[in-house]
Amino acid sequence: MFTIDLSIRNTAFPVSVQRKEAEGAEALYQEILTAMRSGQPAVMELECEGKTEKKVAVRPTEISAVQVSQKDGAAAAGGKPPGFAALITE
Repeated sequence: MFTIDLSIRNTAFPVSVQRKEAEGAEALYQEILTAMRSGQPAVMELECEGKTEKKVAVRPTEISAVQVSQKDGAAAAGGKPPGFAALITE
């Protein structure tokens, strides 16, 4: 299973959707990059293949980063899930 994480401006947590195959994850990654560069479409609706009931709509102009990672037993055993890191300064 592959997870595509989207970092949305002014939002603390990433938005994630899943793809079962590497090709599908790469295709979605490229589609998101194209939308980020062009600002078109105005809204992207993404569906999750892992949880079929999960849908999310985002504005590509509000996406600040996108990341693809593979979810497997080795990643879970590492104790740290893939995703974006936030640094907090005091």
